[in-house]
Amino acid sequence: MNPQIRAARALLLLLASLVMVTGCGQDEPAPIASNGQLPDFTGLVKQVSPAVVNISAAPPKDSDDAEGGDNNALEGWLRRFFEDGQQPGEQGPVPPAPGGSLHASLGSGFIISDDGYILTNRHVVANAGQIVVKLNDRRQLVADVVGQDSYSDLAVLKVDATDLPTVKTGDPDKLPVGSWVVAIGSPFGFETSVTAGIVSAKQRSLASDQYVPFLQTDVAINPGNSGGPLFNLAGEVVGINSQIYSQTGGYQGVSFAIPIDIAMDVAKQLRDSGSVTRGWLGVQIQDVDRELAESFKLKRPEGALVARVMPDSPAEAAGLEAGDVILSFNDQPVDSAASLPPLVGTVAPGESASVTVLRDGERDEIDVEIEKLPKDLAAATAPTEEEKPVEQPYGLTLESLDTAARRELELDQGGVRVTDVADGAGAQAGLEPGDIVLAVGSRHVEDVAALRNALDNADGPVALLVWREGTRLYLAMRPKNK
Repeated sequence: MNPQIRAARALLLLLASLVMVTGCGQDEPAPIASNGQLPDFTGLVKQVSPAVVNISAAPPKDSDDAEGGDNNALEGWLRRFFEDGQQPGEQGPVPPAPGGSLHASLGSGFIISDDGYILTNRHVVANAGQIVVKLNDRRQLVADVVGQDSYSDLAVLKVDATDLPTVKTGDPDKLPVGSWVVAIGSPFGFETSVTAGIVSAKQRSLASDQYVPFLQTDVAINPGNSGGPLFNLAGEVVGINSQIYSQTGGYQGVSFAIPIDIAMDVAKQLRDSGSVTRGWLGVQIQDVDRELAESFKLKRPEGALVARVMPDSPAEAAGLEAGDVILSFNDQPVDSAASLPPLVGTVAPGESASVTVLRDGERDEIDVEIEKLPKDLAAATAPTEEEKPVEQPYGLTLESLDTAARRELELDQGGVRVTDVADGAGAQAGLEPGDIVLAVGSRHVEDVAALRNALDNADGPVALLVWREGTRLYLAMRPKNK
């Protein structure tokens, strides 16, 4: 035989033996296809789907459809369809299931313990009637709500069953942006539907969820996927599919998942006590933009700028001040204002935390004892206008606050009200009529004269601490534009 042919045959046999040795077992996920380019999710889906459930609920007892069986369910659906003026081809309400079921599919969930505890989104079960969990083996079990948390939009359910299949949890911190992820859920009621994509970004902050640094993905998520698991290629849950960004109500390429480590901490507290306790620092914060960074002598925009220290708060007790820029919390960098609440929320009340702040150009370490997040935070009241306005440069008409106005705003000192804004540096900074300037940087302003003096002597952009409709924020102003 030709030596070259013998060598080629030997090489083929060697490659075949390597494939046999390193091949995936029948019960293991096989993430990479034989061509070495695209993932193969078949093994992963087979392994993890038994622990994924569909969640549905009967209408509440006072609902029109709660009594009357199949006829009322069908009539209710038809009434909603036609009264809403639905046009052919548009997405309408899902009709009742064949066979007389009164349960409407609401979302998804997954089993976190073999004795019947299930994790899902709070909005899936909020205000629902009888909750029914459909398992992968087609069993349907009535579920009780163990606890729910509005801040994280999470809920824990319990069904009466044992020896149930459960998920394994992974570490979202070890999930690089660009990693493949898989979602399993019940979009539009289609159970055990599988979609895949990649992690688009991490630590995303949404306005309604201050305590959740979301995972952003491009996995197709639609109504009904809420509460379902997001898996990595090892078959571990790394997130809970929770929200989508959409202008149509359907998937448009931007989906958000709650990191599983945060979710499991919430689940543990809900199981143990039925509620969730979070740490509270007691500051009102905002992002540092380019001009504010320049005014604070920062090399780049970073940190959480303290616009207000709440009275009788841990921050006040520790000596934090308005104008401080929080750069790190417990040795974790604070890149933006959105980064701080999740870090604070994970600290148990009564524990101490170390805060690195920038104050008057100097870094300082401050220890603060975190307290429990209050249910209700006091809101500032609206100011009154009694003093005659005084014309000032910078395009601003200003007036000093009197004692009565300060008392209404719960201010100990100073304050200057903006009564009118014309063209000039003030308008360019974003000042509006009704704003009250409390400080320049970290220095309080007592009256109009003090504010004008601070602006006249500024040699660059300054940070104005402003009270606006109950909220405190900083605005960067360039007085030399006067």
